[in-house]
Amino acid sequence: MSRAGARPAGVVLDLGNVLIDWDPVAAVAAGVGEDEARRFFAADDFDFMAWNHGPDSGGTWEEAEALVRRTHPHWERHALSYREHFTSSLLGEVPGTADVVRDLHAAGVPMVGLTNWSAELYPHAPERFEVLALLDDVVVSGEVGAAKPDPAAYRAAIDRTGLPAERLVFVDDKQLNVDAAADLGMDAIVFTTAEDLREQLRRRGLPV
Repeated sequence: MSRAGARPAGVVLDLGNVLIDWDPVAAVAAGVGEDEARRFFAADDFDFMAWNHGPDSGGTWEEAEALVRRTHPHWERHALSYREHFTSSLLGEVPGTADVVRDLHAAGVPMVGLTNWSAELYPHAPERFEVLALLDDVVVSGEVGAAKPDPAAYRAAIDRTGLPAERLVFVDDKQLNVDAAADLGMDAIVFTTAEDLREQLRRRGLPV
């Protein structure tokens, strides 16, 4: 139940590893091989997620890749493989979540996606995943220039639902992002499985 005690009226949900199974290792491996990709992601001197956050926050991939050339030239081939083979990172739908989205859509529940995704690479998603068309809108962090857990990203999503934060359920697989949503007044859920999500939404009175 929302903080105000009213039944939630809409849902804001993350895409990566909530609705779409995303594995960046697979993209890098497509360019340099599995062993080299694992070595890259395990490296002590390079933080892939921090680097990826730049384009997710509105930067360009040219800027991000130029940074690697300047600061970590030994990882350049690995880093460039990510964008080159990006579609290999999109493994498919997370089992069951699309069915939850379909049920919410059929019941007329407003839904907005909020994803940390670069503006340049996001178009691959709606091309491959028809379920995204059931969302009323998708806030792409790279387009709005703010990525979770930046409050500006959440405010953009809240605005697009047309509902107050207290009437929204937020769903994300990262505790940090869930905590930031809760700080803004949303009823926030850490995603684990589609079955658990369905149960959590049912407890809140949503028709799934």
